[in-house]
Amino acid sequence: QVQLVESGGGLVQAGGSLRLSCAASGRTFSSYAMGWFRQAPGKEREFVAFISWNAYNTYYTDSVRGRFTIFRDNAKNTVYLQMNSLKPEDTAVYYCAARFYTEARVVLTTTREYHYWGQGTHVTVSS
Repeated sequence: QVQLVESGGGLVQAGGSLRLSCAASGRTFSSYAMGWFRQAPGKEREFVAFISWNAYNTYYTDSVRGRFTIFRDNAKNTVYLQMNSLKPEDTAVYYCAARFYTEARVVLTTTREYHYWGQGTHVTVSS
């Protein structure tokens, strides 16, 4: 079992930056692939970013590539999402997700592929 707790959300002006954190419980965090998803009001939850268990592989949805960076610190059981050049359309609840998965070459981009979810953190970008 893995429990995930996100933090770092808030209100920021367009063009600003935020860093989201996702702290995980459990002793096997380093064997989990991690993802960030987001859900805007009235919309489905969508994939944002992926990082493999060993951080060798990362992947982003097109709309955030070049602006967002996912990285992890396995010693701290934490995955991060650095968000720069934020836009109003980035406004959403951001969720981190985890799956025990040690095949680094396979990117997990759908909600069905993840087994554990955090409660979400709100990000609001004002224009």
